[in-house]
Amino acid sequence: MLHIYCPHCDEHREEEEFRSKGEAHIARPPEPESASDEDWGNYLFFRKNPRGLHHEQWFHAVGCRKFFNVTRDTVSYEILETYKPGQQPVVTAESRNGSASDKGAAK
Repeated sequence: MLHIYCPHCDEHREEEEFRSKGEAHIARPPEPESASDEDWGNYLFFRKNPRGLHHEQWFHAVGCRKFFNVTRDTVSYEILETYKPGQQPVVTAESRNGSASDKGAAK
């Protein structure tokens, strides 16, 4: 069983308590009134589906009921870090050769 670290609860919890909610760090069109239909379509419907490192938004449905972000490898399903919304990921494609912190990594 996969254990995921919730940065709000400050503890590792079982995978069944969480729900994946899609890609993280999606920017809303800066001027919604003047955004084209194509801009809105891209914002609402089109998401990355990478092989490898991916930043996702998750929801702690059975625990604190708060959202947080996860950096996950889509090939191995390994969770490299978790962090609160508004924070930036430490693990990126450029820093991937480094190690993830124990606190945010899955056990």
